Order: sequence, then structure tokens, then C-alpha cells
Amino acid sequence: MTFGLDAPSVATVRDKWGWFLALGILLLIFGFLALANLFVATVASVFYIGMMMLIGGIAYLVHAFQVKGWDHILFWAASGILYTIAGLLAFWNPALTAAIVTFFMAVTLIVAGTFRLWVGLRMRPMRGSGWVVFGGVITGLAGLVIAFGWPVNSLWILGLFLAIDLTIQGWALIAVALAAKA
Repeated sequence: MTFGLDAPSVATVRDKWGWFLALGILLLIFGFLALANLFVATVASVFYIGMMMLIGGIAYLVHAFQVKGWDHILFWAASGILYTIAGLLAFWNPALTAAIVTFFMAVTLIVAGTFRLWVGLRMRPMRGSGWVVFGGVITGLAGLVIAFGWPVNSLWILGLFLAIDLTIQGWALIAVALAAKA
């Protein structure tokens, strides 16, 4: 079962290469704009997170009134209230939200890097294990750099991640478009 994630046919991609190119260029422009003002990109990221939490909170609250039993109603309602409050907090105080998200990002990167390092060391002497170790070290170091700069870097770190992601995705789509056209 593929859940609708079948690989597109080469012909389909070739027929739509112009759309891939346009989207890639658009993402690249957005990436450069985000790089030009990391603070605005960070605020945009926080607002996006806040909107998703607000929508999730409202969905939880709606669901709370559709379940049977007080224990279920209380669980879903409490979850909905917490998500809604977190979503509103993102709009009310984006700097605090950015600091919280940046802190969790640093912790997550440190834990993920440590785990990858451990897995890579356990894989030795298998070929390619050095890349897993290298990736773990880089991920862990990125988390430590973010943690040591926290909370000051909270004003720009999320924007930097967004800018890098937009830029890489833009280049990737441009590459797909040009390869499909050829």
C-alpha cells in the first residue's frame, strides 16, 4: 500500500517542468528574502507555528464534544485548550515563542546528534558508518552552538533554518525541472 505516494512518471514531470521551474524560482526568491531579514523570517515561522497550533486546538475542542465519557471529553478539551493557548501565545509574544522553540530545537539536535553518533559507532566497521558518525557530530555540534547562543539567537535562528530550507528546496526543484526538460 503506497498511500497515494507513488512516484510520478517521467512523462508527468517532463510535461510540468515549467511549473517545477517556476516554483523553484519562487522558493529561491523567498529563501533569499528570508536570508535578507532573518528576524522577519523568524516571526513568520512563529506565526505559522502559532496558526497550526490554533487550528489544532480548535479541532481538539470540536472533537471533545463528539466523544463519549467525561474522561475522554476532559482529555480532548484540555488538549484543545493547551494548544489554543500556545497558538495565541505565538501571536501575543512571538519573541518568547521563538525562544521556546529555539531551545527545544537545540535540545532536539543535541539528542539526535548523540543518537546518530552512537548508531554510527555501533555500525563500525560497516562501510558508510563514518558518514553516520560525521552526521551525528555535525547535528550535535549544531545543537550545542544553538544552545550556547540561546536566548539571544532566538531572534534569528528559526529564520535562518527557514531561509536555508527554502533555498535548498528552490534549487532542488530547479534541478528537477531542468533535468526533466532535457
